[in-house]
Amino acid sequence: MNTMFADRRKAVGSAMGPNACLLIASNDHVSRNIHHTYSFRQDSYFWYLSGFNESDSIIVIKTDSEANLSSYMYVPPKDEHSELWDGYRAGPKGAVDDYGFSKGYNNHEADQTIPDLLAGCNKVFSLIGYKEDFSKRVAGWVKQARLKDRHTAAIEHLDAGPFLSSLRRVKSEKEIQLMKKGCEISAQAHKAAMQFVAPNMNEQSLEAFYLYKFAEQGSRFPAYTPIVAGGEHACILHYVENDQTLNDGDLVLVDAGGEYECYASDITRTYPVNGKFSDEQLAVYKVVLEAHKQAIEAVKTGNHIMQPQEISEQVITEGLVDLGILDGKTEDLLEEGAHKNFYMHKVGHWIGLDTHDVGAYSDGNNFTNYEAGMVQTIEPGIYISSKSSVDEKWKGIGVRIEDNILITDQGNENLTQSAPVDPKEIEALMSS
Repeated sequence: MNTMFADRRKAVGSAMGPNACLLIASNDHVSRNIHHTYSFRQDSYFWYLSGFNESDSIIVIKTDSEANLSSYMYVPPKDEHSELWDGYRAGPKGAVDDYGFSKGYNNHEADQTIPDLLAGCNKVFSLIGYKEDFSKRVAGWVKQARLKDRHTAAIEHLDAGPFLSSLRRVKSEKEIQLMKKGCEISAQAHKAAMQFVAPNMNEQSLEAFYLYKFAEQGSRFPAYTPIVAGGEHACILHYVENDQTLNDGDLVLVDAGGEYECYASDITRTYPVNGKFSDEQLAVYKVVLEAHKQAIEAVKTGNHIMQPQEISEQVITEGLVDLGILDGKTEDLLEEGAHKNFYMHKVGHWIGLDTHDVGAYSDGNNFTNYEAGMVQTIEPGIYISSKSSVDEKWKGIGVRIEDNILITDQGNENLTQSAPVDPKEIEALMSS
């Protein structure tokens, strides 16, 4: 039995305090067409607290007046016919024996028994508004629990999102090891793809190669739909059509990462389809690379999450001025936001069980300070579309470089550094 999930449930109990309950629902199967569903992927909050990979399930974590913890899971019942067609079910007994819950129930017992579990609680937590149908069920159970004893204190229904997101934002050593494995798989896929790509290949073929390399090494699914953007398609930030020809002389921007044991990786590399950067491509690339390096240096304890953003904007603005793409003083251009015509997104995001992982970036007044165990992407870019008012030689160049950065007590660690970013190293690899 994996005690990591039980330890997380204990942490939830401590965060809730005495006489409290938390309810979390699993994901459901989603239909792809009339007879088939998409491959099932468990809800990240549910997985975080259970490691249980079946749909139609509910977790209840409860503390008593002494803050003693009990945990319950409602799961699909054992059913020989269903298991013949769709695979093994743990059932209520498995919820206890294999997943460490205090008691397991068949999921059809939820409406009858959950109000009894909630009765006597002062606080009930759920992810309010996260899953509308489940939120309505929770509201109904809370109402029934309130009616069971009119003389007890009122039950307060609260959002679990803030404290669960805060717990998830700082990774444990076990989570870090899983993320390191997933990041290395994805980094090696990028490295192999640089040697695989060739002029006149379709973007879809390159995407398929990435998916194959992920799966070959243990990441069966990508963490998100890959972006494989040749030439000017790189200037479309969420380009996912991936169906055009990769032309000789163009760059290709690939934003792709595998998912390993539910943990995401998120890497972007930009490299020349023919293995050689043009002078203009290299000039833009070097500006982004410098912004990337300096932003990573700022990801450390003692700094807050906006410092890498500010640094990347400074470096990119200065670089665009040096290239003649922007005209004016850097300070004035930054104040005007002139860089946003070419660099319009944030420099990064939390990453973990979700590619864009949960966790606040500020408390409303101050930006979040880095802590050891947090993992953030750093991904500056420059995008010069054909509609830009610049010299023709720059048009159609889109560059982004993205890595996954673990904050440590000593500074930081780049979990995806095996995928090369130095242009000379990329060219040497592609020519080998």
